[in-house]
Amino acid sequence: MSEPLIGVTTYLEPVARWGVWELPAVLLPVGYPRLVQSCGALAALLPPDAPARAAAAVARLDGLVIAGGADVEPGLYGAERDARTGPGAAERDAWESALLLAALESGIPVLGICRGMQLLNVVLGGTLTQHIDGHTGPPGTAGVLGEHRVRPVPGTRYASVVPQESAVPTYHHQAVDRPAPGLVVSAYADDGTVEAVELPGDAWVLGVQWHPEMGTDRRIMHALVAASSARTAPAPAPAPASAPASAPASEDTAADAGGALRG
Repeated sequence: MSEPLIGVTTYLEPVARWGVWELPAVLLPVGYPRLVQSCGALAALLPPDAPARAAAAVARLDGLVIAGGADVEPGLYGAERDARTGPGAAERDAWESALLLAALESGIPVLGICRGMQLLNVVLGGTLTQHIDGHTGPPGTAGVLGEHRVRPVPGTRYASVVPQESAVPTYHHQAVDRPAPGLVVSAYADDGTVEAVELPGDAWVLGVQWHPEMGTDRRIMHALVAASSARTAPAPAPAPASAPASAPASEDTAADAGGALRG
């Protein structure tokens, strides 16, 4: 069985520094591809592109990860911008929305992480709360992950992967408000914040509000890779056709054969 190819979306930044260079850049924290690779899959980066090309990109993948990042544009879910909502990422919103729709159409497994979970909810018709407190790092810090506990909802796909309450690395100030029609909430934080959503049924589609790529628990990614691997498994070879049964010899033919043997 070949290793599944998992596409991971990226940041698109107007300027970044490395070595002697200061240029526009496509970026992704290394935790994302390393998590994919450590679970037995190949990682392919998917920088923003024309939304019309999303279906062609998805057709080459076995699974899709929508990574974290900037706040989703409030206009996409019919809201006015809150003063506490951060700068948007219009190219990412358009590209990743198209990727999600193409992935849902094709049936490849999907994992949305943080912003990726929020965008999944918005694309399917849900809304977001534009600001909550207590889900980032220690007060007065920036760029430092926090941690809180998450409770799975029994009977969900997430609960089948992580059946017990667990601590997760977190950094977000927005959250799902109204879940999209068809999405099922599959985990909550202690304060009631929606921490995971999924599509029920055969499609493997899960969103988590925290950052598994920044932790040590690889169960969610293992589950995504397993679902993606099932798509790469060769179809069983058809059973060989049975040879047609020989027609019984007629008495005349048997007699002729007997005569030939006696001659």
